[in-house]
Amino acid sequence: MVSGGPAAEIKKTKKRKVLLMGKSGSGKSSMRSIIFSNYLAVDTRRLGATIDVDLSHVKFLGNLTLNLWDCGGQEAFMENYINQQRAHVFSSVGVLIYVFDMESRDIDRDLATYVSIVSALAQYSPSAKVFVLIHKMDLVMPNTKEAVFNERVRLVRHKTAEALQNMASTGPARMDIQPFATSIWDQSLYKAWSSIIHDLIPNLAIIERELGALGQAIEAEEIFLYERTSFLVVSTWKSDEAARNPHRDREERLSNVMKTFKNRLAAWSGTSRNSDQFKEFQLTLGTLFSFVIMTFTTNTYIQLVLPAGEARLNAAKLNTRIAAAHFERLDSPPAKDHKTPAAVVTNRGLRTVTATSAPEMAAPLPPPLRDKGEM
Repeated sequence: MVSGGPAAEIKKTKKRKVLLMGKSGSGKSSMRSIIFSNYLAVDTRRLGATIDVDLSHVKFLGNLTLNLWDCGGQEAFMENYINQQRAHVFSSVGVLIYVFDMESRDIDRDLATYVSIVSALAQYSPSAKVFVLIHKMDLVMPNTKEAVFNERVRLVRHKTAEALQNMASTGPARMDIQPFATSIWDQSLYKAWSSIIHDLIPNLAIIERELGALGQAIEAEEIFLYERTSFLVVSTWKSDEAARNPHRDREERLSNVMKTFKNRLAAWSGTSRNSDQFKEFQLTLGTLFSFVIMTFTTNTYIQLVLPAGEARLNAAKLNTRIAAAHFERLDSPPAKDHKTPAAVVTNRGLRTVTATSAPEMAAPLPPPLRDKGEM
């Protein structure tokens, strides 16, 4: 049982500085527009080059704001970041996302620029996380993709180690590089950005713990929690049965599919791509399973995969809606003088108890509705 206020553990609202860097034309602004502005891949062709720094504040979940610095990649701008504006650009950075363009014919120069960037980052933000995106992988022949990607990652790691060794007295001993192969034309972009965002959410451990309790309470096989606008996967919970699913890329595939579905609904209805195009999407496949995606908290959608059965599905949806108020508090921390209601999550369900000045025992929660065939 989890009781008595996970909300009390929630950290204060976080602002995280994220640098998005790479040479001009590498695809930085395109991926940012697809993820956060709901562009279709084909729409990014009309985007122009970024001039200097395009600074945007992206509210991601209730208590996380990304200060996203999309840095222009022309040589003059890069020189300016590394020299004149070095301290301003590279101080207080939470994450560096560096994009390598597979179309580039001057790998040595690309790596030299990357080394200069990493050296500046190590000097001013030594604890920052670094994500390297080897981008436009759709241009590489399928039978050579893995080898090409691995070789490029090897070079990047080698150059990173060299840079840190050269500044051993002033920089960190090592820097963990997380590489991803990406393309705007498939789901790989969602895998990379979900991983990036996953590491930035300040109260993620609490959300994951409570999501697991919810999954067990409603006897789900799998639960995905999506950020509502970007449809990036925030957190997942899987039963032992779901963990045996051989399709390991289904999280990013579903993000891509649902984002495309949402954009098509916007085009059909004439509404903004950033608005809510649907409240619930449900699919029942005979006696195999039930699948539903529905609005959950102010900032999230939730996806449930359940064993077949109409009564089981309806009971799970009802219990999930009851749980939404509890997760709303995890998503958006309360004001300082706000009394946080206690929450009780058991393997029989979830409910909230109004906070009082004197502690009291919560009455047992009745078991959730079940399929008549199980009784």
